[in-house]
Order: sequence, then structure tokens, then C-alpha cells
Amino acid sequence: MKLIIHRGAKQIGGSCVELGTERIRIIIDAGLPLDDLCDAAKTRAKLRPGQPIPDGLAPRVPGLFAPGRRVDAILLSHAHADHSGLLAHTQPGIPIHLTQGTSKMLHAGSIFAGQVKLERKRCHTLLPGRAVRIGDFRVTAFPVDHSAYDGAALLVEAGGVRVLYSGDLRLHGRRTALAPALIEAVTRQRVDALVMEGTHFSGNRPRGVTEFALEDEILAHTKAAPGLVLAIFSPLHVDRLMSFHRAARRAGRTLVLDPYAAFVLHLINGRDGLPRPRRENGVRVLYNAHFEQTWRPRNLEKIYRMFTAARIELAEVLAHPERHVMLFRNSMLPRDFQGRLPAQARCIYSYWHGYLAQPEWAVLKTQLAEVGGDFIECHTSGHIFQDDILRFIAAVNARQVIPIHTNAPEAFAKAVPSARMVADGEEIELRSEI
Repeated sequence: MKLIIHRGAKQIGGSCVELGTERIRIIIDAGLPLDDLCDAAKTRAKLRPGQPIPDGLAPRVPGLFAPGRRVDAILLSHAHADHSGLLAHTQPGIPIHLTQGTSKMLHAGSIFAGQVKLERKRCHTLLPGRAVRIGDFRVTAFPVDHSAYDGAALLVEAGGVRVLYSGDLRLHGRRTALAPALIEAVTRQRVDALVMEGTHFSGNRPRGVTEFALEDEILAHTKAAPGLVLAIFSPLHVDRLMSFHRAARRAGRTLVLDPYAAFVLHLINGRDGLPRPRRENGVRVLYNAHFEQTWRPRNLEKIYRMFTAARIELAEVLAHPERHVMLFRNSMLPRDFQGRLPAQARCIYSYWHGYLAQPEWAVLKTQLAEVGGDFIECHTSGHIFQDDILRFIAAVNARQVIPIHTNAPEAFAKAVPSARMVADGEEIELRSEI
């Protein structure tokens, strides 16, 4: 088997990996670089349908984004745009294999967040633990805990060679049983190569808290808030959605979502203990100004009617701000709040710290200060911590470990004796020692 990391050997995000035999080629992930994701509006403009992909935005992979020998399949590990953002610009005849939950998250993101929309005929569902045959390859998806719902690690086998692609994962989320189950399943035979994400080797990132501990932090900040709590997080991060919901309930407050987050809960339909968007579950739905202005031209009448029983008006929230935790976006400040937040509002920000470099956050902090409010960062990573990476690698016990999704592969290799550093575009041959 041959392996090429087309992008990701020395950067976080933009992942694109090829595995091939003499007859078959498969691609794992086709993501946008993080730098481009930080300016989402500019990137969407670059990626207008039918327009050529600008130089540098996609790796020049023959048969995927450029002319060349056919790619037989794409495997998608999860729905984050740094892994999925270029799928719509791949050659149209290539089948895409993904989990059911990933398909649902892409569907929600395509409706509400301008994310990739896939043709249904291209999509093939990967069921957890059930192998599928793609030419010479045998592919098995195993669920992992990550900040994207229903993410998967992928075991790819051909010609006696076994490669495990970790995808993005962590050991400190809510689904603590997934990693031991994955390790048990893949180590029944020796793994020849582990392609392992190493985000937390970048910049000496410190170990953070567990998702359960984060819920307690959110609860403490919510209880101490005298007024409205504005929750800032991704609706696709369903573990975080649950943390805010549970914290709100424990604090005696109602969680107010927008139609995007409510639709995510609708698609999940109560799985993993997540609440359905109903009053009796302590969840209300605010039809924000943007949704009210756009649902008709976007033909979203079905979604508009879906949450009417749980609907709440902003006036009701503002009449009793101390009773609510509300999902908030910066665009709501001018459109819904007419440029002025309620007195003593508290924003709980639960995204990566790096996004705060964007100027819109400084505007929000100024507005909060004007009404006696505050801005609190309350986050934990969706990626596996350094010491957990080493534990995971030791448990899998692969013959060689290939770092990916890190901008510090040298630090990774220094900590892992079995690491093999490769460069983007370098073709390496993998063999079984059996």
C-alpha cells in the first residue's frame, strides 16, 4: 500500500490523505486550511460553484481536484470544514463514504452556515464497526469522541497492510467508552501504520479540563450571572450544546436556541441523551431576525413550522433575562438587539481562543462593558491532549506512527520513538511484516 499526505503533514487543518494500491486510490478527508476558515466570508466567495479553486486553497491531487488518474472513493472522518470543506469541489463522480451523523451535520451546516452541500447520490453510509469493500480496500469506521458529532477513526486494510487513520478525537469528552472500544477492535491484529492527529503538540498547548468539568464551570458562571447569559458555541458541537443545556437546567434557567441548533437536535432525535427541542425539556427556540428574513427565499417553511410549539419571542427573554441562557451570534447584536445588549449581560464564549483575533469580538466586548456586562472564555479542546496522545499510541502499538494535523511534527517525533515524519506530497510504501 502507498500513502501520501497531500496536506496536513505540518499544519493543523486542510487535511487530505491518499492511500493506494496498484489498482485503487482512495482519499481520506478534503478540508480547507484553518487560515481560510478564519475568514469564512472571503473563503465562500473564493469557492463559488462553478468557479476554479484558487491556487493554494486545495492541494493539487490528480483525479481529485485536478485532471489525472481516477480516485475511486473519498472517506470522510467528520463534518468539520477543515476536513470536509472542499468536498463539493472534488470531481463529481467520486463516491463519498461517511457516517450517518456526519451526513446529518453536513446537511444542517449547508442550510444554516453556508457549508458544503453534497449530492445525495454520491453519499454512502459507513456503519460503526462494519467493514465495507472498496476495490482492494477493506474499510471500517469506528466512532470517536470529538467536538464534531459522530466523527470516526478509519481502519483501512489492503494486501495484508493495516492502516489506522485516527481522524480528530479526544479522550476527555462525554463518550469515554469509545476510545477503549476502538483500541480493542483494531489491535486484534497488529496495526502497521497509525496516522495520528497531533494538534496539541503544536505550541505546547496545556492540558484542559474534561467536558464534565467544563459543564460545572458553565454552571458556576451561569449561577453567578445577574442577567441574561449569552452562550457562544457551535451548534454542531453537540457535547457543548449538552453542557450548556445541563448547566442551564441545573441553574433553573431555560436554554434558548436558534433554528440552526434546534434543527441539529431534531436530526439527532434524542440520541446520546441529547434533548429534543421542546418546552418540557427546558429548550425554547428564538426565530432570530436573520432567520425571519430569509426562511421564505430559502424555502425553509418546513423548518419554520417545525419548532413553533417551542418558539419564544425576544421580548419574553428580555422581560426575565435572569431565567434564560441564549445561544448568541455577533450578527444578532445589530439585527435583534438594535446595537444594545440588556443590562449586565454575560457572554460565555466556548470556541477556540484563536478566533478572538477577529475584530468583531472587540466590538462585542465594548458593547458588554457599556451595559455592565462581561465576557468569559469557558472552553475545552475538541482534540486529544498530549499525554493522552502518548497513551493512545502506546495502546494501539502500531509498527510506525505518522503525525498529521499538527504544525509541530518535530516535537511529536521527539516524544514518539516509532514516529515517521513525512512531507506533504511524499509517497511512502507501507508493508506488513507478517
